[in-house]
Amino acid sequence: MINMVAGLGENENILLASKELESIEDLNIHLVKSEDELIDAFKNPKVHATLRGSLKASKIIKSIKELKSDCKINRATYINTSEDENFSKDYEFLLAPVGIDEGKNLEEKVELAIQAANFLQYLGKMPKIAILAEGRKDDLGRSEKIDESLISSQELTNLLTDTFNKLDNFDNNSEDISKNYSIKNYYILLEQAIEEGYNIILANDGIFGNIMFRTLVLLDKWPSFGAVTLGMDEIFIDTSRDQSVEGYKRSLKLAYKLAKLKE
Repeated sequence: MINMVAGLGENENILLASKELESIEDLNIHLVKSEDELIDAFKNPKVHATLRGSLKASKIIKSIKELKSDCKINRATYINTSEDENFSKDYEFLLAPVGIDEGKNLEEKVELAIQAANFLQYLGKMPKIAILAEGRKDDLGRSEKIDESLISSQELTNLLTDTFNKLDNFDNNSEDISKNYSIKNYYILLEQAIEEGYNIILANDGIFGNIMFRTLVLLDKWPSFGAVTLGMDEIFIDTSRDQSVEGYKRSLKLAYKLAKLKE
């Protein structure tokens, strides 16, 4: 039996979503109404996965980072259109950073990229990393802020390329597709990166990533499965307080899938 705990705040769509998954025989979903109860569930080894649901994020994320202080915790929103009838083409990618205080420097973005690539490799998929910036390559010289972003994005591209060349679990000569990888600087061309099938989208910083998430998911209704918490063994899916019933269902299903993979 897979035991999951999710938070029930002001948005009761999480309650409706959990009821729609009652037909899954080996899944037990318990809802809690406070951040403290959810944190207790996260610490409970008998709970296989926890989801923020519609509770507030700040206290929960802070507590998880304190409990896992020996880990570098990051979040990446998982988007997959393959089961959505409104999309004629399948797109699947992790969008990060999405926490407004995450991805503040090159070191944090390198760590995030490695964690996201490890996650996709765990799912048996080839990581393809797209680095974004605040302008096109030929916009250099338009302003000091844009120049800084363009130069930083190329530094990140070079640093990631060197880093992945040295990682033991990634090898482009391997016949195992999940060990292969690709890294490319798309500058501001987010649409091109997604269209070309890149499955890790690295925003310039967490503020831009959060805006991208809100534009794609909350406004344009791209199907998000929630933000996967990377860098630790425990399964925690961070979900927006404004999510729909279908959005919460997707997050619950993802947590269930990840818990089953760990069995």
